[in-house]
Amino acid sequence: MKFGVVVFPGSNCDHDALYSVSQNLGEQAGFIWHDSTELGLVDAVVLPGGFSYGDYLRCGAIAKFSPVMAAVKKFAAGGGLVLGICNGFQILVECGLLPGALIRNRDLKFICKPVELVTATANSPFTNRALEGQKLTFPIAHGEGCYVADQRTLDQLEAEDRVAFRYVNNPNGSARDIAGILSRERNVLGLMPHPERAADPLMGSVDGLVVFRSMVAAFACAG
Repeated sequence: MKFGVVVFPGSNCDHDALYSVSQNLGEQAGFIWHDSTELGLVDAVVLPGGFSYGDYLRCGAIAKFSPVMAAVKKFAAGGGLVLGICNGFQILVECGLLPGALIRNRDLKFICKPVELVTATANSPFTNRALEGQKLTFPIAHGEGCYVADQRTLDQLEAEDRVAFRYVNNPNGSARDIAGILSRERNVLGLMPHPERAADPLMGSVDGLVVFRSMVAAFACAG
């Protein structure tokens, strides 16, 4: 399986994501530059964390206009797996691949620390190697990670089993403790905490590998 990691100006977790997939997981991985109009021969796409375009307008609001995003949208529409982490989640929301919005944290401060999550569904290409209700620890590092949506959208996410992860002790005020959500087709995941920063024993946790291993398993089953 080959992962493509998109690099935007300001991305700072692109190498972390690439290392997690290639070194910790043992799968193929390569970078995709933001002005590329094609993704190349990839089986999954990762939009990494960082500060795309410096977040000068609104997190992800400029990145959504990058040429590569048209290719990402086409890839997702064809059923390809797309994982957006932190700023990548913000980009997915801004470009309409996921509903809702991400706004300033409840206390208006940047938060950087490990947090405990619970797997809200094991029925997705990103969580099939976890147990529903399983607790995991991932780091967070964001100032605008508070997920919000109207009540109808939140109800729909829950009714369709599209909440992938929830916070155990909500650090940022996200509605209904949401830490990650799935698209209606379940092939796109936006996740605020960083699984790639919990994928190596030297980092103190390998909990994050469950996300990448799930993607590999889903791809294998689809093949």
